[in-house]
Amino acid sequence: MTYKQLISRVLFLLAMAVFALPAMAQEGGDGGGAVNIDEGKTLFRNYCATCHNKNMKDDLTGPALGGVEERWADYPQEDLYKWIRQSQAMINEGHPRAVELWEEWKPTVMNNFLNLSDSEIDNILAYIDAVYTGADKKKDVAGGEAVAVVEEKPNNTPLFIALAVILGILAIVLARIVSNLNYMLQVREGNSDARRTSLVEILTSKGLIAFVIFALVVLGGYTTVNNAIMLGRQQGYAPEQPIKFSHQTHAGIQKIDCQYCHDGARRSKHSVIPAANTCMNCHRAIKVGSKYGTAELTKIYASIGYDPSSDTYLDNYEEMNQDDIEKVYKKWIADTYVKENGSIDSKGEELIEEQWEGIVSSLTNPTKKKIQGPIEWVRIHNLPDHVYFNHAQHVTVGQLECQTCHGPMEEWEVAKQHSPLSMGWCINCHRQTEVQFDDNEYYKSYTRYHEEIANGERDKVTVEDIGGLECQKCHY
Repeated sequence: MTYKQLISRVLFLLAMAVFALPAMAQEGGDGGGAVNIDEGKTLFRNYCATCHNKNMKDDLTGPALGGVEERWADYPQEDLYKWIRQSQAMINEGHPRAVELWEEWKPTVMNNFLNLSDSEIDNILAYIDAVYTGADKKKDVAGGEAVAVVEEKPNNTPLFIALAVILGILAIVLARIVSNLNYMLQVREGNSDARRTSLVEILTSKGLIAFVIFALVVLGGYTTVNNAIMLGRQQGYAPEQPIKFSHQTHAGIQKIDCQYCHDGARRSKHSVIPAANTCMNCHRAIKVGSKYGTAELTKIYASIGYDPSSDTYLDNYEEMNQDDIEKVYKKWIADTYVKENGSIDSKGEELIEEQWEGIVSSLTNPTKKKIQGPIEWVRIHNLPDHVYFNHAQHVTVGQLECQTCHGPMEEWEVAKQHSPLSMGWCINCHRQTEVQFDDNEYYKSYTRYHEEIANGERDKVTVEDIGGLECQKCHY
């Protein structure tokens, strides 16, 4: 074997190691084929929750998914995968189970999900089974409350570090081999000045330094661009709000529809932050919260000048000084405490002062130097100024559930950004989402598509088909 052949083989092995990185990372991340219920929950919310009931037991637009694997048990697992990815193709092929479902649910057409891998489908099925059987919850030994079981996501960082170290060692070994071969060649040719290049000389060579600089520039550029794209859109962002508003209590426990408060979502571009008067529709009667008592509700009253003790709005509230305002709301907090405990003790006095300080810190208007509205909520979901997003188009016309983008808000005590809200995420959604043509006045003008569907020439129309990927649809 010549030295050139040796070098070629070493380079080949090095290249194979580099290209094997993604595959090795994936293998290390799935834990040897183990399902991830937490990931399955996310996938279910993104792809399935629009049409299928989240309790897995009741029908919605589509059938209840609980026990779906048992209903497909007479057929190979691959058939269920194919059904989830491309249901209409199986119906056209005459698959018995597919035809049976079509006869039961037509003309409702199931969306295609060609992008889902087998492991992702397994995660969704695992989550469905966990919810259906109640295995997604466990009982707290002390309090007896149900607590969701969250599976830890795999951390591939140690794997990547190990692979980087291995590749670094291989690179050094390769450099030493090349150096030794060059020395042997010079000796064979009778070069009296021939000498072996030391490791220090290899590591400080211009070529290696240039490569390292190039790699750092590429890595730095990628990191900068990636982070710049996500400016203002931080998945998982959950800022502290001036009032501790619980979506879990309102949308989850009390079953208040999202659009009762965010009423702009069905009729305008913006979903709107609800006005304090919307809160007062309920909280003129409900004056003490189940979790925070008077602490958070009193902030709402103070922001608009409502006296809960007398059930009246304060006259000339804007002209009232801070001391008079303080007396009104301290009296309300004290009266409520007396009703619950019989009298004001040291604990009650501390509670009154603590809640008043919370009101002041949350509602102090910097221009007037006293507590008055409006409530300055912290925006969670941000899009760049050049991006156009219309809530009404998606909610009213597209008939999407709020949870499709915002996640299971009804389960959260603290609101956060659920989806990445990136351009790629939106484009992928437009490519997959079917247009809701049935009984939809907005799409009556698309006569060609209606005719093609009626004639059996097409089984669906996606947002992409009607121009959903045109730049001007989302950009001014």
